[in-house]
Amino acid sequence: MAQETLNSESAPAAPALEVSVVVEKPQVTEKEPQPSAPAPLPEPEVPEKPAVVAVEEEAVEVEKPKVEEKEETKITQSVSFKEETNIAGELPEPQKKALDELKQLIQEALNNHEFTAKPKAEEKPVAEPEPKKEEEENKEEKKEEKGEETPAAEISEEPKIETDAPAAVEVKEEENTPPPPPPAEAPAAEVVVVETEVAETAKAIDDDGAKTVEAIEESVVAVAAPPAEKEKEEPSAEVAPQSEETKEAQVPPPPPEEVSIWGIPLLADEKSDVILLKFLRARDFKVKDAFTMIKNTVSWRKEFGIETLLDEDLGNELEKVVFMQGFDKEGHPVCYNVYGEFQNKGLYQNTFADEEKRSKFLRWRIQFLEKSIRKLDFNPTGINTMVQVNDLKNSPGPGKKELRQATNQALNLLQDNYPEFVAKQVFINVPWWYLAFNRMISPFLTQRTKSKFVFASPAKSAETLFKYIAPEQVPVQYGGLSREGEQEFSVADAVTEVTIKPAVKHSVEFPITENCNLVWELRVVGWEVNYGAEFVPTAEDGYTVIVSKTRKVSSADETVISDSFKTGEPGKVVLTIDNQTSKKKKLLYRSKTKPYSD
Repeated sequence: MAQETLNSESAPAAPALEVSVVVEKPQVTEKEPQPSAPAPLPEPEVPEKPAVVAVEEEAVEVEKPKVEEKEETKITQSVSFKEETNIAGELPEPQKKALDELKQLIQEALNNHEFTAKPKAEEKPVAEPEPKKEEEENKEEKKEEKGEETPAAEISEEPKIETDAPAAVEVKEEENTPPPPPPAEAPAAEVVVVETEVAETAKAIDDDGAKTVEAIEESVVAVAAPPAEKEKEEPSAEVAPQSEETKEAQVPPPPPEEVSIWGIPLLADEKSDVILLKFLRARDFKVKDAFTMIKNTVSWRKEFGIETLLDEDLGNELEKVVFMQGFDKEGHPVCYNVYGEFQNKGLYQNTFADEEKRSKFLRWRIQFLEKSIRKLDFNPTGINTMVQVNDLKNSPGPGKKELRQATNQALNLLQDNYPEFVAKQVFINVPWWYLAFNRMISPFLTQRTKSKFVFASPAKSAETLFKYIAPEQVPVQYGGLSREGEQEFSVADAVTEVTIKPAVKHSVEFPITENCNLVWELRVVGWEVNYGAEFVPTAEDGYTVIVSKTRKVSSADETVISDSFKTGEPGKVVLTIDNQTSKKKKLLYRSKTKPYSD
């Protein structure tokens, strides 16, 4: 009895304190979610100071390329299209650093399979998190409701105290244990709450003097026992995940995925660097933007089905609309886009009449570009860009809604997924309305983009092309000497250019030897001149032979004049071009000799 009285004297203070903790537990649980709620988190995200710094950094980055662009404009004034080097060792230090950082980001993405797992990663966080949070909150609310009901019933009703008798036994066992553990289990926050509720517990004891110490102890047991059980259960719950983690650690990670664009792996050798530099230049060497562009391009190529598209048969109806022919003076392949072909109403309807036909045209255009890109040389010193020649003669113009929609769609895809593949954009036979349109959009174009644009009126189109493309490489319809099919001359035979001034007669001489067959071809851009040819022997007593009588040639009569002369004696063939107009004329000619035998 003495021991019981001692225990009863020492117990009232502790249980009373713990009872107050029980009463405050719902309040503590209500306060806990408030700091853990994400309400205060948006505030650190809202500050605009880092955003201002980022803008300032971008402004600095934008100013740097402007200096380079001025240099590029100087380069573009010359004939060269190689504006930047693709050799990593020759890059400026900031560009080298950007390339290395982009490689690291791509390597991490390949290790994590981000290029293939991206769609799944996006779906999971959207579908699952919210229901889980709601279920957890509902469970917590149910637990809180149960926690509030049990202490109230135990304190107010005596019958329920009897049902909790087993818990009292457990308390006695715990009371025999040394006192240090209970204070260690109670957190500091609960102690503060206890101090605030001492007065309330004291009043309860004074009012209900008949309440026994055992009842208080039993009420404490119902609340104090669960934390002890949780503490015992928590270590066992922690052990299980550790064993699973060790098992997962033993499983080797999957190998990095392999991703290629245009047949070139993203991370392999110097060719990969050339590909990455295209994306970096398209984003002003902003690494994160370039990395995002690469991921978007890889994703789009899978969705569009590029690899299967290469083998599709989409017909050859548009082979005269877009075609590759020849190279420029720097070795870039030249692609011609002939918009005037769409003046053919049948072709226009078959290409743009409905959405399905426009989609087929888009797939054909992308297929054509992909096949052209596969022929480029992605070595650091190779040619990996092309020249685009856009012929606007007889173009349908902006009034054709369907053509405009298809063209805009194609341009958007090319800009987003085919960066830095154009070395020069040459617009020929440009009508006045297009020049006006270009002046309107020019302020919105970067200096780098504008430096690649060249515009030429119908009268200056051939002359403009000859600045960048040799005449032997220019198709006949655009003023050059390049023709399809078997011809006497090929692109390997160089052409001589001569400008004939107004009201001037110009002569061209081809020396020949004995038993020689001389072959030549010539054209005058725009013609409207007089042309004649004759053979003058070297011997003084020889006779002059008229090869071609002098005649006036108009632009509609003959595009290219091809002729030949066989002789058994030395001499020379003299061509005469008489320009009687008031305009300058561009003369193109070439010749070669063949052995002659009877």
